Amino acid sequence: MSVRSRPAAWFELLVPREELSRTLALLASTRAVQLETHSRTIARGALPELHARLAEFRDLERRYSPYWPAPHLESGGPPREPQRILDDALAQLRAWQTQAHPLVSALQAALARREEFEHTAELVEASAGRLPGLTRLASAGPQLRSCAFRLEPRDWPKELPAGALVQRINAGRHCFLVAVGLSAEIAALEDALFARKARRVVLPTLPAGGTSERAALTELIASTDSQTRDLRASLESLTAEHRLERVLGDVAFADWYASQVPQLAATEHFAWVTGWTRQSDAQPLDRRLQAADVPHLLQFPSPPEGLEPPVTLRNPRWVRPFELFPRLLGTPGLSEADPSLLVAIIAPLVFGFMFADVGQGLVLLAAGLVLRRRYPPLALLVPGGVSSILFGVLFGSVFAREDLIRPLWIAPLQAPLLVLAVTLGLGAVVVLLGLALDALQQHWAGRGARWCASKGGLVAFYVGLLLAVVDAAALWIAGAGAAWFVAGQIACAPAGIRIARIGPAIGEFLESALQIAVNTVSFVRVGAFALAHCGLSVAIVGLASATSSRALALLVLVLGNGFVITLEALVAGIQTTRLVLFEFFVRFLRGTGREFQPLPEIDVVHSSSQERPT
Repeated sequence: MSVRSRPAAWFELLVPREELSRTLALLASTRAVQLETHSRTIARGALPELHARLAEFRDLERRYSPYWPAPHLESGGPPREPQRILDDALAQLRAWQTQAHPLVSALQAALARREEFEHTAELVEASAGRLPGLTRLASAGPQLRSCAFRLEPRDWPKELPAGALVQRINAGRHCFLVAVGLSAEIAALEDALFARKARRVVLPTLPAGGTSERAALTELIASTDSQTRDLRASLESLTAEHRLERVLGDVAFADWYASQVPQLAATEHFAWVTGWTRQSDAQPLDRRLQAADVPHLLQFPSPPEGLEPPVTLRNPRWVRPFELFPRLLGTPGLSEADPSLLVAIIAPLVFGFMFADVGQGLVLLAAGLVLRRRYPPLALLVPGGVSSILFGVLFGSVFAREDLIRPLWIAPLQAPLLVLAVTLGLGAVVVLLGLALDALQQHWAGRGARWCASKGGLVAFYVGLLLAVVDAAALWIAGAGAAWFVAGQIACAPAGIRIARIGPAIGEFLESALQIAVNTVSFVRVGAFALAHCGLSVAIVGLASATSSRALALLVLVLGNGFVITLEALVAGIQTTRLVLFEFFVRFLRGTGREFQPLPEIDVVHSSSQERPT
């Protein structure tokens, strides 16, 4: 376990060209490979052909994807190049389109007719015999015309063109407008209703009479449903015949290849795959390729000149959620420390101190365990909840009540100065850790002696001030540290300008000393929020005690704890992040590294798997 970030290893892999697609899928499955093309002697394979064919697929997808099954990516089979895979898939889709297009058109028409019948049935049901027969309305003419529209009540026009006889029929969330009039009057009414986004209701020719109309519409809907089922069955049979799941899986692979894989070096018979890997040697990748029977030649040479290696953060599993914090500022560079391990200790400690409660911590712990798979950043609630439970035991708080368990350490409201002093000490430790990491980074970069000549004096000054809290005689250490810093700044300057550096060196020391003091004092807010948390808990319990019944008191406790968990967990999380970023990271982290971005696995969940029309 190390706090130093590590560079990824450069690899070069030679495989037969027909095995390239299978090789890339295997590399993606490791989640440990980042591809990067580098070749000066081999002509690179071009991807425009793939993109052009994918554009043709997008056109088919826009028209037919609601009638396609979910894609399925099959492994095995004869080796094929991505371009050949996509060509074969498109040929199969075109063959499917030729046979499926009439069925799709008929299905769309049947679904449209069914919707029209449903709207008409809704109109008949809502009219309750107030309208003449639909057949009479539909066959009006030649001088008279009729129309019917379905619209939202809020879209009903404030004014209607004069002349036509209009009837409004309310039907729950919708309303209907039925009108009879001269052709010119109906045309003007239709223009006004279309402007209000009204939807026309087709009036079919049916037997007269309300009961028979409803029965006839029910029979029409049933007949349309039967036709729809037959058409769907024919489409499903056609889908199975053309093995559309596999075809769409092949397209998904080609799409992944075109979007994720760079233009790789290739000859007529071989492909040269190059890039970076987290693996420190060839054995894991070699075993994966051997297990898949892929002929290959794998080597780990030195990276080519001019290529910057991406940085990999290699932390234990329990530390990885805390890699989120340094990534907020950027990836640590190769000569920078990875503070994730220290943050995994500091952040829960700070959060738990501010949010100390056994019961509320259990709620956060449970929420983190339940939600961390769906929302990975919420995995931080698990260590945060555990820390809250531990500090809740130390402070004696359970769901805002301080009378259920005795504090293992202190009750914060009874010793507020001690609480603030402890957090001030915590701040001093964190600041010293930041200075230590800065020194370590400068040593890695070969600038350790220069750092000691100047920043070493700043550390001595800071330590002297901390010791002076216990013994005032330690102030001489602080004074010596100040002189050390200024003398070191002057000594490190070129010989000709050393005297001129005296003033700037003193100013830089004063600025650095003030920054460290501010960084340290900022941690007092941890104690202040801990006291505020306790005060809010006392207020909740006081409100509950003032109620007239146990049920009401329990309700106040539940709502109060819910409020505290929601609000203070957010506030404590924000303050923890702020302290880590601006009081700890500011001392050493620059985020100059290049992040390792592994080749993603193939995602066969394509947009063609969207919900089908009903």
